[in-house]
Amino acid sequence: MDFSLFYFADDSVGSAPAGQDPERYRLLLEGARFADRNDFTAVWTPERHFHPFGGLYPNPAVTAAALATITQRVRIRAGSVVAPLHDPVRIAEEWAVVDNLSNGRAEVSFASGWHPSDFLLSPGNYDERREVLGSTVDTVQRLWRGEEIDRLDGKGNPVRVRVYPPAVQPELPVWLTSAGSTGTFKAAGAMGAGVLTHMLQQDLPTLASNIAEYRAALGDRPGRVALMLHTFVGTDTAEVRAIVREPMRAYLASSAELFSGASAASGQLDDALFNELLDLAFERYFTSVGLFGSVAQAATVVERVREIGVDEIAALIDFGIPATNVLDSLGHLAELRTAVNA
Repeated sequence: MDFSLFYFADDSVGSAPAGQDPERYRLLLEGARFADRNDFTAVWTPERHFHPFGGLYPNPAVTAAALATITQRVRIRAGSVVAPLHDPVRIAEEWAVVDNLSNGRAEVSFASGWHPSDFLLSPGNYDERREVLGSTVDTVQRLWRGEEIDRLDGKGNPVRVRVYPPAVQPELPVWLTSAGSTGTFKAAGAMGAGVLTHMLQQDLPTLASNIAEYRAALGDRPGRVALMLHTFVGTDTAEVRAIVREPMRAYLASSAELFSGASAASGQLDDALFNELLDLAFERYFTSVGLFGSVAQAATVVERVREIGVDEIAALIDFGIPATNVLDSLGHLAELRTAVNA
């Protein structure tokens, strides 16, 4: 089982006012250095817009470029690029820079996008976002190989363009990000891409079924399934619960506002009901769909997902716990990686 670090911070969590935290990216940078020193596979940063939930990461190419300059071995991945929001020429250009800065360690997980507000960047693509995803991935791959494509310049004249700088890797390693759609798993298999997924909208039996569909679509080609799990590993499960409970509940509250538009604070949900729902969500993550507790406890989760075909744990480590505590815990995560691969 491979292990990587995944980042999706809620920028509203923490004591410093917005824009006044000189260590806002400390966990990202120091965590990446740890992953690089300790044989982790990759570091992922996402693309999010216009909301504190995930708000540290509006452009994964920018964060990837920063990580490329402070690491030597770990893979540098987007998890994900929302393809319908961007010109594929621009995607190919930016990630070719990352590939050069990292000496050939760039990888991109593409997503179709889902939140209507994000599409103010490209409103015409919202309804056809899944179709645009496929065409964008194809165009980026062609440009990455050095092919030229047809475009119109500012005066409407046809031109043939290729992107610079040339990438280091002859082929861009591609993933698709899936919230649990079987169709996305099948599409990833059909194109020979990896799958990056999570447990927000699926349980283990559903994930097992989706992975089986993915493997069937792959045929005899190699594939990869990376599963994002909220993660904090320590010496004692009860102690870990005490550390993560309130930060995780705050993180879930922020995500609930994004996904549903509802906020207990705004009076749209009864406070007691909202807190009850947060408690239920926390228990689900802590006991079933997160990587929490002691090394021994977390190892049981790893074994369960390995049995259904997961190849990599993308450990989401930034959900409001102070950076110092998270960085101190990474040694236990490395111990877990060693234990499950012994």
